[in-house]
Amino acid sequence: MIQNGVLYLGVLLFLTAIVAYAEKKWKDSKLFKYIPGIVLIYIFGAVLQTAGVFADSASNDAVYTGVKDLLLPAMLILMLLHCDLRKIIKMGPKILLTFFFASLTIIVGFVITYSLLKGFYAEDTWKAFAALSGSWTGGSANMVALQDILDVPENIFGYALIMDTINYSIWVMFMFWLVPHAARFNRWTDAKGVDVPSEIEVAVADEKEKGKIGFNEMMVLVGGSIFLSAVCWEIGGNLPAIGAVFNTTTWAVIIASIIGLVLAVTPVAKIPGSSEISRVMLYVIIALIASHADFSQIFQAPIYILSGFMILLIHALAMLLVAKLFKLDLFTMGVASLANVGGMASAPVLAGAYHQSLVPVGVLMALLGNLLGTYYGILTAYLLSGL
Repeated sequence: MIQNGVLYLGVLLFLTAIVAYAEKKWKDSKLFKYIPGIVLIYIFGAVLQTAGVFADSASNDAVYTGVKDLLLPAMLILMLLHCDLRKIIKMGPKILLTFFFASLTIIVGFVITYSLLKGFYAEDTWKAFAALSGSWTGGSANMVALQDILDVPENIFGYALIMDTINYSIWVMFMFWLVPHAARFNRWTDAKGVDVPSEIEVAVADEKEKGKIGFNEMMVLVGGSIFLSAVCWEIGGNLPAIGAVFNTTTWAVIIASIIGLVLAVTPVAKIPGSSEISRVMLYVIIALIASHADFSQIFQAPIYILSGFMILLIHALAMLLVAKLFKLDLFTMGVASLANVGGMASAPVLAGAYHQSLVPVGVLMALLGNLLGTYYGILTAYLLSGL
């Protein structure tokens, strides 16, 4: 059993490095096609914990808390460097309203499903559902933030990750399956087809980072983000707690989000490397969370997978209804849905499946989800805690 916190962290970093390398080297393999690297990291970390490799020691706990708390706001700041609100506003009201409606229907799906099946769930499942709603209205970073805010038990959080993998993967495949049927769908809703505001093509720049990542860039991003993370915790610790949700962690996340948005409209956003560094931080945080998980209760997973399908079914039916009422096209509906459920990993790809010029729309909608997902999760937490 590993009781030394330094060795404990070293093992997790080595595990993360192996998975990240394998994911890059064999990215076209069937394994990584169906099981993302982030999920493999969680599975391997949880297996080590379940097998008793990591001891319950003060040293391990100190490293777990210290490293995770330091990386979380830093990761959020770096991820939000590409979220320029000025560009998002130019996407036009139809696409934006559809995105917000998609987010709302997902939250409603969580509330209805939890109300119907709460007698079958383990204790504190509402916290895991609230964290998962952050992922399905934003992304993995939002889910990780909510796990920390709500103090979701690691075992229960594992069920949320299982849902985030199985249900999400099937939903993504379904969205891509619908692409060839766009014309038929648009005739059914009496939509005119993809109606993207022309100013998007002029206003939206290439969202991919340009330039080579060098030593100076890495030092600025790593040192600056970690310093700002420490500032977020310092300020958040001096702000008053409001209820069970707005605690020190909540304030730290909110402050980090504000800092990221402000920096997104400054020359700092043009520094290459923020996406890569924030992804490293995300993988490390997931490994840390997994090291506190336990797969001994995995037999409860089927009810959670069923719940995931119920949530997505409610979301789909509501989206179909609004598409018919307001004559919306399949592109708008599909990308709005996948920008919530799939985020940056799939929304731009789905947009490109309709037309290459539409990829920036998927990027910006996914970025909007990254911005709002944590707050949607907090709203879901309030609703579910009342049940």
